[in-house]
Amino acid sequence: MLTKKRYPDTLRIISFVDPKTGKRLKFLTNNQTLDADIIAMLYRKRWRIELFFNWIKQHLRIKAFFGTTPNAVKVQMWIAVIAYVLVPRPKHRYQPDRESNEILQILSITILEKTPVN
Repeated sequence: MLTKKRYPDTLRIISFVDPKTGKRLKFLTNNQTLDADIIAMLYRKRWRIELFFNWIKQHLRIKAFFGTTPNAVKVQMWIAVIAYVLVPRPKHRYQPDRESNEILQILSITILEKTPVN
Protein backbone atom coordinates (compact mmCIF):
# COMPACT_ATOMS: atom_id res chain seq x y z
CA MET A 1 0.00 0.00 0.00
CA LEU A 2 1.47 3.38 -1.04
CA THR A 3 0.07 5.24 1.97
CA LYS A 4 1.62 2.75 4.38
CA LYS A 5 5.05 3.55 2.93
CA ARG A 6 4.56 7.29 3.38
CA TYR A 7 3.21 7.02 6.93
CA PRO A 8 4.00 3.65 8.48
CA ASP A 9 2.29 4.21 11.88
CA THR A 10 -1.24 3.06 12.61
CA LEU A 11 -3.91 5.70 12.00
CA ARG A 12 -7.35 5.97 13.50
CA ILE A 13 -10.49 7.68 12.18
CA ILE A 14 -12.62 9.45 14.77
CA SER A 15 -16.25 10.25 13.93
CA PHE A 16 -17.89 13.04 15.86
CA VAL A 17 -21.31 14.67 15.60
CA ASP A 18 -21.27 18.36 16.51
CA PRO A 19 -24.17 18.86 18.95
CA LYS A 20 -24.64 22.51 17.90
CA THR A 21 -24.77 22.04 14.12
CA GLY A 22 -25.56 18.34 13.81
CA LYS A 23 -22.69 17.96 11.34
CA ARG A 24 -20.78 14.69 11.27
CA LEU A 25 -17.04 15.32 11.36
CA LYS A 26 -14.22 12.84 10.81
CA PHE A 27 -10.72 13.27 12.16
CA LEU A 28 -7.61 11.29 11.33
CA THR A 29 -5.20 10.74 14.19
CA ASN A 30 -2.23 8.60 15.12
CA ASN A 31 -3.12 8.76 18.82
CA GLN A 32 -4.39 5.34 19.89
CA THR A 33 -4.82 6.06 23.60
CA LEU A 34 -7.09 9.10 23.97
CA ASP A 35 -10.88 8.86 23.86
CA ALA A 36 -12.66 9.96 20.70
CA ASP A 37 -14.35 12.87 22.54
CA ILE A 38 -11.01 14.24 23.72
CA ILE A 39 -9.50 14.01 20.23
CA ALA A 40 -12.54 15.79 18.76
CA MET A 41 -12.20 18.54 21.41
CA LEU A 42 -8.47 18.92 20.60
CA TYR A 43 -9.24 19.28 16.89
CA ARG A 44 -11.94 21.86 17.69
CA LYS A 45 -9.46 23.90 19.74
CA ARG A 46 -6.83 23.55 17.04
CA TRP A 47 -9.34 24.84 14.48
CA ARG A 48 -9.96 27.92 16.65
CA ILE A 49 -6.21 28.54 16.71
CA GLU A 50 -6.09 28.23 12.91
CA LEU A 51 -8.95 30.74 12.60
CA PHE A 52 -7.11 33.10 14.95
CA PHE A 53 -3.95 32.94 12.82
CA ASN A 54 -6.02 33.55 9.67
CA TRP A 55 -7.49 36.64 11.35
CA ILE A 56 -3.99 37.81 12.25
CA LYS A 57 -2.80 37.39 8.66
CA GLN A 58 -5.83 39.22 7.23
CA HIS A 59 -6.19 42.07 9.70
CA LEU A 60 -2.79 42.63 11.28
CA ARG A 61 -0.88 42.18 8.02
CA ILE A 62 1.75 39.90 9.59
CA LYS A 63 3.15 37.77 6.79
CA ALA A 64 6.22 36.50 8.62
CA PHE A 65 7.81 36.95 12.01
CA PHE A 66 11.11 38.83 12.15
CA GLY A 67 12.35 36.95 15.20
CA THR A 68 11.90 33.39 16.34
CA THR A 69 12.07 33.76 20.10
CA PRO A 70 8.77 33.89 22.01
CA ASN A 71 9.57 37.46 23.08
CA ALA A 72 10.21 38.62 19.49
CA VAL A 73 6.92 37.10 18.31
CA LYS A 74 5.00 38.69 21.21
CA VAL A 75 6.55 42.11 20.55
CA GLN A 76 5.67 41.98 16.86
CA MET A 77 2.12 40.81 17.65
CA TRP A 78 1.57 43.58 20.22
CA ILE A 79 2.87 46.23 17.82
CA ALA A 80 0.49 44.99 15.14
CA VAL A 81 -2.47 44.91 17.56
CA ILE A 82 -1.69 48.43 18.81
CA ALA A 83 -1.52 49.75 15.24
CA TYR A 84 -4.77 47.95 14.39
CA VAL A 85 -6.55 49.49 17.39
CA LEU A 86 -5.10 53.01 17.04
CA VAL A 87 -5.56 53.57 13.29
CA PRO A 88 -9.38 53.96 13.40
CA ARG A 89 -9.13 56.65 16.08
CA PRO A 90 -7.41 59.37 13.97
CA LYS A 91 -9.45 58.22 10.98
CA HIS A 92 -12.63 59.01 12.90
CA ARG A 93 -11.23 62.29 14.20
CA TYR A 94 -9.64 63.70 11.04
CA GLN A 95 -11.73 61.85 8.46
CA PRO A 96 -9.00 61.33 5.83
CA ASP A 97 -9.91 60.18 2.33
CA ARG A 98 -8.28 56.79 2.85
CA GLU A 99 -9.87 53.64 4.31
CA SER A 100 -8.55 52.10 7.54
CA ASN A 101 -7.21 49.06 5.68
CA GLU A 102 -5.30 51.34 3.31
CA ILE A 103 -3.81 53.27 6.24
CA LEU A 104 -2.80 49.98 7.88
CA GLN A 105 -1.17 48.82 4.65
CA ILE A 106 0.82 52.06 4.40
CA LEU A 107 1.92 51.72 8.03
CA SER A 108 2.88 48.07 7.62
CA ILE A 109 5.12 48.99 4.69
CA THR A 110 6.63 52.19 6.02
CA ILE A 111 7.01 51.32 9.70
CA LEU A 112 9.79 48.83 8.97
CA GLU A 113 11.53 50.80 6.21
CA LYS A 114 15.05 51.96 6.84
CA THR A 115 14.68 55.64 6.02
CA PRO A 116 17.62 58.02 6.45
CA VAL A 117 16.96 60.66 9.09
CA ASN A 118 18.41 63.50 7.01
